[in-house]
This record gives sequence, structure tokens and C-alpha cells, in this order.
Amino acid sequence: MANELLRLLPSIDLLLARPIAVKLSISLRHDRVRDLAREVTDQLRREIASGRWPDSSGSSEDVQADSAITAEIERRLEQSAERLVRRSLRRVVNATGVILHTNLGRAPLAQAAIDAIGDVTGSYSTLEYDLGAGERGHRESHCQELLARLVGSESAIVANNNAAAVMLVLNTLADGGEVIVSRGELIEIGGSFRIPDVMEKSGALIREVGTTNRTRIADYENAINDNTRLILRVHPSNYRITGFTERPSVDEIVGLSRRRGIPAYEDLGSGCLIDLASYGVSNEPVVSESLKAGISVVSFSGDKLLGGPQAGIIAGSQALIGRVGKNPLMRALRVDKMTYAALEATLRIYERGSAAVEVPVIRAIAAGQAEIHERAKRFTQDVVRVSGGRVKVTLEDGESVIGGGSAPEVSLGTVLAALQDSQMSAASLAEYLRMNVVPIITRTERDRVLIDLRTVAADEEAIILDAFAALARSSTNTGPSTEVKGRGLQA
Repeated sequence: MANELLRLLPSIDLLLARPIAVKLSISLRHDRVRDLAREVTDQLRREIASGRWPDSSGSSEDVQADSAITAEIERRLEQSAERLVRRSLRRVVNATGVILHTNLGRAPLAQAAIDAIGDVTGSYSTLEYDLGAGERGHRESHCQELLARLVGSESAIVANNNAAAVMLVLNTLADGGEVIVSRGELIEIGGSFRIPDVMEKSGALIREVGTTNRTRIADYENAINDNTRLILRVHPSNYRITGFTERPSVDEIVGLSRRRGIPAYEDLGSGCLIDLASYGVSNEPVVSESLKAGISVVSFSGDKLLGGPQAGIIAGSQALIGRVGKNPLMRALRVDKMTYAALEATLRIYERGSAAVEVPVIRAIAAGQAEIHERAKRFTQDVVRVSGGRVKVTLEDGESVIGGGSAPEVSLGTVLAALQDSQMSAASLAEYLRMNVVPIITRTERDRVLIDLRTVAADEEAIILDAFAALARSSTNTGPSTEVKGRGLQA
């Protein structure tokens, strides 16, 4: 049978004359389609020779000669071409309930930030042009005043992420000198980013004080010597030490800094511009409070709890920020016009006091459980309708998390839609959703697919429903009836 099938393989010239190849040549070069045709034909030839095509349950009659072989090659050719033209970096729907999902790009931008990016990237811009003077300007000036107003500092500057910000501050203020830091704050966050490694690369020398769980202000004071350049305080963004612990307060660090004339630097990590305690996120320091207390310089991320683009923001005294800005590394670690546009637009949302409405991350954190429940109730009814009854859905209480190395102990009450398909496992359903035109990322638990609408934008619900409607069209089996029960649905 294999030899008969091998003789039926069409020539590459015949394949290239087929409608599907002609169509693909519009989006791909003709020679690229030719190469793909050779690749899929060679692959099928190997499978036929080894007896792997058709499968063991098939027969020569099932194959239906050359038409089936040609159809199989065309199917594979179309799939291969689709993978080539599909962008690698793509939009996804985050239905996991992890608000700052590092693997999914952390903070989604506010619409105002998206609009600002489009405005400056679709044309020339004032990136380094001073309109008033009619001559070259400085890109660092774009967000300086706005940032300084919002956080209460004399000046500010922007690097391409917070690791870069830490590197710049340490290299500028402590190259060749000692930086005093508590052993309990020598942290590692996602991507194997370790504070000690960054300090070493910066040229600063680590002077560890205290113990993992207990460090007192006296430990810092006793470590000061003629080579001390900086006192470093690191916010433990992604972990907490509990139990028999002690850590100097910001006021104690500031007091020591002023007594000994040594700058105090605080790496705040996530970068809260507003107090999120009323939304259930406590123990995340507000940037302005550290600066108000007298910390000399702070750094924090732009794409975590601030909810903007990836950036590392450095704020503090005019003298220190001025020194950072003159560091030759600043050019290597600076940001581009898209980042400045998105950051400025995001900061202006904070300035007008509407972050809880306009900034997606803050909006997701601020969403109450009752609000999510009402959305989930309507959503599950729509899933029932469009899936034609093959999906079983229940509502249940659950928890969302902040993610992104922020607020590790915080969970936010939510309502989960738990889905079971009558014809496939939870793993298969999750894969089906993940392979949607717009991938839908969920989580699975106890053979159910869980969807948390806290991280799903209102206009993204239609994407999920379209995926379930397509699933229903793939089968005429209506499956079991769908029950909707849970919190607030007993009546």
C-alpha cells in the first residue's frame, strides 16, 4: 500500500498551480510557498513510507487515492503558511484572574496611553525637540515635572525597567563604594533578577547587615565607614518573612541618613502612586510617602501597580537625579518615544484622579466581588446559549491575585465560572481556547476550566463567546443540560 501511495504524491509544480498555493502566494513569496510545499510533501512521504499515514485504522479505500493525498498536502501547506504569517507577539485574553501576569505582558495599558502611542509613532514627534526654543531638547524632560508633582520629588528620570533603574542609581551614587543593605532584603524576583547580582554589576560593594529575619537600625549605623556611599532599603515585593522579625522603619533609615550625611535609597519595586488599601491591597508602600518621609531617592516599576508601560522610574532630589541623568549608562538604558507617550498619558490619568476608572490594573483591583458576580452570571448564561448546551457551567467563589511580584499575600475575592465540556477534557478545552484566533488563557482545576472575569475586559467577553459558539458548530451533540448555581443564584 505504501508504494502505491508514494506514486500518487503530486509534483511540486502541480501543487503550486492549485488554488490554495496561488492564494498563499499573495501573502508569501512564491519561492517561500514552493519551499513549504516541498517540506510538507517530504514530511508526508516519510509518514507514508513508515506506515504512519494513513493511520492504522485506515485502508487504501479510505484514502481515496490521489485526491486524499493532495487534500492532505494542501491542508498542511495552509497550516504551515498560517504559522509563518501569524505574529509571534499577539494579543491574548487573560481569563486567569492574575492581574499582573508577567508571562502575559503585565499591565494592559489604558486607552489614553494606547491613543498616545499611536499619535507619536504614526508621525514625527517632539521626542528631542524644544518647541519654545526651536532647537534640540532632551527626551528626559517629557515626564519629569509630571512625575515630580505626582510623587512629591524635586526631580525624576525614566529608565527602561526597574532593574535598569537600580543599576543606574547604584552605579551613579556608589560605584567603588559600599552600600549597606539588610540580609533580609537581598531578594530575587522573576527571571532570576537578584539584587546582589545587580549591585555587583553596578560596581557597588555590598555591605550586608543584620540577619535574614531581624535587622535593627543599629546594624546599619555600626556598618558605616569612610567608604560608605549609600544606605539601601528594598521592598520585598514578592515574598514576606513572618514570625520573629524586625526591620527598621523608613523614619529610622531617614534619621540615620541625615545624621551621617549618607543618601538613603529605597527600591520600591511595584510603585504604587495611590493607596490601594481600600481595595484590599495593603502593605504596598505609596511612592510619595517614602519621599515625604525624607528618603533621598526611590525607584519603582512603571508596568506593575502603576499600570503603565515597562519602565523604571527614579525620583528624588534634584542633585541626585541630575547625577543619574549624566551617567553614560543612561543612554544605554533610556526609553523610547512610545514609552514616554504611554507613561505620560497614564500619569495624567492619575493627575485627574480617575485611575480606578481608566487604568485597567487599578480598575481590576477595585472591582468588587458583587460586581464580578453580576458579570459572571450574565456571562455564564451566554455561554450556555452559544454553546448549544454542550458546556456545563457553575459559579463559585474564588480568589484573584495581583501577580507580577507584587503583594504576594493579597488575594481578592472573586466569582469564577467553572466550565466542563461534555465531549472533551478540561485540558483539551483549555487548549482549544488557547488556540483560538485571539488566544484565551484560562486555568484548570479538578477537570474544569476556570474563567475569572476580573481580568477580562468587558469587550473581550464576546471573544470568549465566539470561541464557544464555534465549538458548538463543530458538533451536533447538545450534551447535558447546563446548570447555573452559586453565590446569589439560589433563588
